[in-house]
Amino acid sequence: MPRNVEIKAKIRDLLQLRTRAQSIADSGPFEIQQDDTFFVCHNGRLKLRIFSESHGELIFYRRDDSPNPKESQYVITPTSAPYELREMLVLSLGECGRVRKQRTLFLAGNTRIHLDEVEGLGAFMELEVVLSGRETVAQGIETAHRVMQQLGVSNQDLVDRAYVDLLKAAT
Repeated sequence: MPRNVEIKAKIRDLLQLRTRAQSIADSGPFEIQQDDTFFVCHNGRLKLRIFSESHGELIFYRRDDSPNPKESQYVITPTSAPYELREMLVLSLGECGRVRKQRTLFLAGNTRIHLDEVEGLGAFMELEVVLSGRETVAQGIETAHRVMQQLGVSNQDLVDRAYVDLLKAAT
């Protein structure tokens, strides 16, 4: 199962962070609209991410709820019929949340830097340090800390939950 090391942080100054991300990135920015529907799943999280009428991804993942850099294991399956798949999954499993966001993606080595404007929550940043088969979680954590430092993100800014959980807590 593919793995990465992740962190999420609340952003105070999106423009400043965007400038810093641009300065360390190998490529980007890439602008991506995302509509994530979460389904009832007892051994991790299952979400359908819709990009357009003909492009989506069903994503299963497992990770701890912790503000610190943490390992996430995931499987992604593309779909060309995301709305039909969402209807089937809602009917069979039940929907447990929905997150809509505008994501700006930068790539810096093996790290994905996501600047997210989340509907109903505000601005956040996620780092995903993609681990190769030989890389350890400790190496991924070290990379996450280095990129956080380059971006000026402090430990006090880190968030311990998924957007869907933050949205539930806000209502």
